[in-house]
Amino acid sequence: MKKLIFASLMLVVLFTACTEKKQESKTEEKQQTEKKMEPIHLTKAEFLSKVANFQTNPTEWKYLGDKPCIIDFYATWCGPCKTIAPILEDLAKEYDGKIYIYKVDVDAEPEIAAAYGIQSIPTIFFCPVNGSPQMAQGAMPKESFQKMITDVLLKK
Repeated sequence: MKKLIFASLMLVVLFTACTEKKQESKTEEKQQTEKKMEPIHLTKAEFLSKVANFQTNPTEWKYLGDKPCIIDFYATWCGPCKTIAPILEDLAKEYDGKIYIYKVDVDAEPEIAAAYGIQSIPTIFFCPVNGSPQMAQGAMPKESFQKMITDVLLKK
């Protein structure tokens, strides 16, 4: 009888440990998925490797990404930039796996802003995989972003 009780207790402990590991695994997976579905803040080094190397090719645009992207040139103190931030977060979730959404803080990365002549913020670049980016300035409604994504980035 003692062996049966001991075996039962061991099974309960083993089952509980497995369930906890499974929950931890699901939580990690959810966090990784959620993290992937957010706009990506770029440093100069990341911009040069993921978007365009303006140091090597200062006069010609050559997008380096494998999917189209939106680049939001913003500043933390900018009201209109704060207005479109949640829109970009929604779009990152909505178009996850289809496009990248990048953010470049012009105060933290002035060299990038200077290289592309960014003089007002927010300035948004819509960059197809092939071809030149299209630029928009100022806060835009979500519908305008979706139209640009459809017409410029995901057109077939």
